Amino acid sequence: MLMIRLQRVGRKHEPVFRLVLTDSKNGPKSGKFLEILGSYDARRGEKAEFNIERVKHLMKDGAQLSDTVNNLLVKRKIIIGKKMNVLSKKSTRVPVETKVATETPETEIPMPEEVGVPTESVGIAEEKAL
Repeated sequence: MLMIRLQRVGRKHEPVFRLVLTDSKNGPKSGKFLEILGSYDARRGEKAEFNIERVKHLMKDGAQLSDTVNNLLVKRKIIIGKKMNVLSKKSTRVPVETKVATETPETEIPMPEEVGVPTESVGIAEEKAL
């Protein structure tokens, strides 16, 4: 099966990728590809050059997109669809909203009246500290 994916060609700490058509059995680092379809500079996100007509033609012929390429094309509104989740399945990230919702009731500090400490003794302790 043919696959459209990114192949890294940049130097250390300078990620630059080629958009290539390759066989799905070839690894992304193998260097084997059938056709170069564009380039993508990860540091400058707006500097992406894709051969859009060729990509659409290959998709009609049955070429599959990698998840990252799918997200790039959806973001640039070249194709219509939803973005894919590209986080690793091992990741244990918890959405921030659920963290805040579960921590709020547990972190409440009881006031002295609720604990059963008379307020007079709190005032006396403050006077002794002065």
